[in-house]
Amino acid sequence: MNSFGTIFRISVFGESHGPAVGVTMDGCPHGIALSEEDLLPDLERRKSGAKGTTPRTETDSPEFISGVHNGHTTGAPLTVIFRNGNVRSADYDSLKDMPRPGHADLTARVKFKGFNDPRGGGHFSGRLTVCLVAAGAIAKKVCEGISIRAKLVEAGGLTDVDAAIDAALTAGDSIGGIIECRATGIPAGLGEPFFNSVESVISHLAFSIPAIKGIEFGSGFGAARTRGSVHNDSIIARSGKTSTNNAGGINGGITNGNELIVRIAVKPTSSIGLPQRTVNMSTGALETLVVLGRHDVCIALRVPVVAEAITAIALADLLLQKRD
Repeated sequence: MNSFGTIFRISVFGESHGPAVGVTMDGCPHGIALSEEDLLPDLERRKSGAKGTTPRTETDSPEFISGVHNGHTTGAPLTVIFRNGNVRSADYDSLKDMPRPGHADLTARVKFKGFNDPRGGGHFSGRLTVCLVAAGAIAKKVCEGISIRAKLVEAGGLTDVDAAIDAALTAGDSIGGIIECRATGIPAGLGEPFFNSVESVISHLAFSIPAIKGIEFGSGFGAARTRGSVHNDSIIARSGKTSTNNAGGINGGITNGNELIVRIAVKPTSSIGLPQRTVNMSTGALETLVVLGRHDVCIALRVPVVAEAITAIALADLLLQKRD
């Protein structure tokens, strides 16, 4: 499905090389001051242009179709679209029967029996993360008083991101990275035990971002290598404040009032300049594939703002559930 949420519910639509992509937010509270310009700072952070990102550039100019009147949200479903302009669909003509390794070409073809749009990855493209960023910018307004910031802390196994990018460019290859997202000002008591835990909700949204392969909260996988006497966070105030934060701001699936800490792993971009082997779906023969088109050497460079967006969307939905 292409929708997510309980009260603050988002639905994404469109394909990479179609006329437009967009997002509808149902359940957005009324009366929030909002203009298209409010989305621009986050949208700008997602754009390509930096070393290691794709040469494809889009204006990413948001257009409100519904849900905003006289500079405020109306309470009706709020729809934002982004028109696609800088497309080169001919780059994908040779891929009709040649699924790219690491992409969704093969699985999309099987699931939709060949009726999917393969140009630029279609509905599976990272292009649709612009929709998440737009929804996240609005969700941040719902999360008034909460600060959410993410950054790329590692690329290609190195903390020196520039060096990692240079090495990948020289090799004609791609690299992944790790994004760390931190949120402060979150009230205690958000989330539910078991299936709607804060970790569950954020993780569900995180894996909607193409190229995400892992997630951890607080000390994450490092917790498996410590002891309880070390990992337990001592509670030092009735507010729930702790001396350490191995739990990452969550206990029992519920926020405890401390800083929320989330890290996500981004895989190397699947489209690379090196020859790869794949199967020709028409003949069944193995062939060498050289991927054309414009692609990121390190897509993780553009993911921090997307990580902020999905965190804001999750927290907005949880806040509205608690309010009701």
